[in-house]
This record gives sequence, structure tokens and C-alpha cells, in this order.
Amino acid sequence: MEFLFNILKIVHIFGGFLALFVFWIPIVTKKGGRVHRISGWLYVGGMVTVAISAFYMGIYRIFLDPSTSSEDVSFSWFLIFIAILSSAAAYYGIRVLRFKKRKTRHRHALDLGYPLLLVFSGICMSVYGFLSDFPLLLWFPIVGILLGISQLFYWIQAPKKKMHWWFEHLAGMLACCISTITAFTVFGAPRLLGLESVSIIIWFLPTILITPLIIGLSIYYSKKFSGSNKTNVTHKK
Repeated sequence: MEFLFNILKIVHIFGGFLALFVFWIPIVTKKGGRVHRISGWLYVGGMVTVAISAFYMGIYRIFLDPSTSSEDVSFSWFLIFIAILSSAAAYYGIRVLRFKKRKTRHRHALDLGYPLLLVFSGICMSVYGFLSDFPLLLWFPIVGILLGISQLFYWIQAPKKKMHWWFEHLAGMLACCISTITAFTVFGAPRLLGLESVSIIIWFLPTILITPLIIGLSIYYSKKFSGSNKTNVTHKK
């Protein structure tokens, strides 16, 4: 079991750095273009690798490693939650494209189950963070809870906005980026820089920076699409 843990740790690091290096490319390249699609799938592949390996490593540390300290247990639970959050966000970002032509409510079990898992795990992690006096686990899962609720509302309602899938894809993949960078600031950066402790503000910095980016891009593209529609109407007249 320890041998598998060490192998998956290497795989986890590789997948994490792959995701960290390519996550910005789909953001700045032409949407739907070849570079956007290739880099997007590379990012998703890296995050899937990270999520699966993180889930196993977290379980191993908590239940199978007798040398694990109480602090390691808390960080392992956070690692598991990040795995759920990142995979749920990436999965959502892909699935909204798959069903972009839908006109009615969506009832696919896995598409509803993943957000429910995200909400449930977020609530459990927040309670655990409160009981263990671990601020990161108390407050950060709220991001996952809100994200899971918004995903559920999107699926259970008939689409009301034109290009709805575009905005949901954008929100889902950028939410996944929050997970990528947060995981790096919590686990990777302190080890690479040799830091024993990091301010909780640094842990929340990716959320603080990327959330306004999601809102800003949504407003930008909403205006852009509205302008395109008006132009088309004018041409038709």
C-alpha cells in the first residue's frame, strides 16, 4: 500500500504541474479553437489524474498510515475535498457542452449526483473544520457548497438564457482552476519554498482573485453576445 502511495504521489505531482502550467491557455486563446480544445483537454486530463491520486493519498493518510499526525489528518481531508471539488467542476464544465442544446430540465443521475456530493462533502468538511478548529476546512468548503448548489439549479431548470452553456462552461472550468491553484498554495508552494506555515489569506487568494474574473468574463461575454444579436437583427432588417 505504501508503494502504491509513493507511485501515486509522483503521478499526482506530474498531473498537478501539468494542470498548473496549461490552465491559463484556454482562458487566453480563441474559444472553441484548436489550441483552446487541446490545452483544455490536457488540463482536464491533469486534473483527473490529480483528483484520483489525491483521493487515494488522503484515504491512505487518514486510515492506513499509523504515523499520520492530527494536522496531517486535517490536511488529508482537505486534499480529499479538493479532489471532489476539482473533479466536480471539471466534469460540470464538460457536461454542459454535451447538453448545450437542451431545452428542458435535466435529470441525468450523475449530473445531479456530483453536485449533491459536492454540497454534502462541503457541509461535512465545514463541520469538521469547526470542530477541529481548522479555519481552512471551516471556510473554504463554502466555495464548494455554493458551486454545487448553482450546478444543481442549472440542471433542474430549463435554460432561460441564450448561450447558457457557454457561461456555465466558463464558470465550471474557472472554478476548477481555483481548485488547482489553491491546492498548489496549500500543499505545493510551502514545500517548494521550504515554508513551515502560510497565512490563511494566501490559501484563499486564488478564490479572491479568480471569482471576480469569472464574474467579469461573464459580463463581458454577455454584452458581446447581446451586441452580436442586435447586429444580426439590424442586418435582417
